[in-house]
Formats: sequence, structure tokens, C-alpha cells
Amino acid sequence: MPPRQTLFTDERLGARLWPSLLALPRGSGVVLRHDRLPPADRAALAHRVARLARARGLVLSVAGDVALARAVGAALVHRPSGPTRGMRFSLPVHDPGEALAARRAGAALAYVSPVHATASHPGAATLGAARARRLARLCGCPAIALGGMDARAWRALAADFAGWAGISALAR
Repeated sequence: MPPRQTLFTDERLGARLWPSLLALPRGSGVVLRHDRLPPADRAALAHRVARLARARGLVLSVAGDVALARAVGAALVHRPSGPTRGMRFSLPVHDPGEALAARRAGAALAYVSPVHATASHPGAATLGAARARRLARLCGCPAIALGGMDARAWRALAADFAGWAGISALAR
């Protein structure tokens, strides 16, 4: 069962990372995306986040790095940069081609985005609810709504999405 809500992390969270993780209910997801950190710092952060995720019952994904995801015991790797060697993975979906690619690749989850306008990508074109629903149906796996989402916005899409993800809505 995919997480009902997922926090996407990155360097912009800064000191809000830890209170945000602590505020997540058990069973929530975390996608660790601190891609701009030097590899050693990213690995150290991933190990700390993984310890907290295990202790709090959170579902951890590590973006990009299959080896790091394995090393910290993550449940998934998000947008893997290479072969997953059997590890479950999630993919971003922005258009029908990516939705069908997620289906063909056997993705465990698809993050359909941006559903609505989002503070993290100001001015970016959005899918809107109808297009996002169509993409979710094409994915062939549980779809998570991302982009301008919160629990209220997700309820309007819940028939087609397994959950929702965000940054701002879950940052403390």
C-alpha cells in the first residue's frame, strides 16, 4: 500500500527538515532528494533520515542513487539513475509518454505532476485535475498527485490517486 502522503525533501527545507519529518504520521512517505549535496554529505544525511524513518514508521525513498537507497534500507529509489537490480522504484510523470514509460518499466509508484500551481516551480505549466487523472490511469501502478497538493486537494482526486505528495504543505 503506497503512503497516503509523502514529503519531498531538498536543500530548500534547511532546518525545517527535522521538524517536518517528526510531524509526519506513521506510514507517511519521504522522498530524499538532496541532490546538490556532496556525495559524502548526502550519504550521511540519508543514513540519519533512514534511522528516523525506521523509528517513526515512515516509508523512505532515495532519489537517483540506487546504491545509496540500498545502503540505507530505503523501500524505493525515485527516478533511478541506473539499473535497479530488483529494487522497487518510482518515476515522475508529466505527460502521456512518461506515464506509458512508467507502465512499461514496471514502476511501483508514479508521481504525477504538477497537478496544480506550486511554490517550488513558480510559473510552471500545470496539468489540472482532468489531465492529471488521465495520466494516473495510464501509469499502470499507484499514482501519487504532486504539485500544489495538500490533503484537501487530494480528497478531490482520491478516486484516481493513491495519495498525494508535497513540500510546502508538509514542511513545518
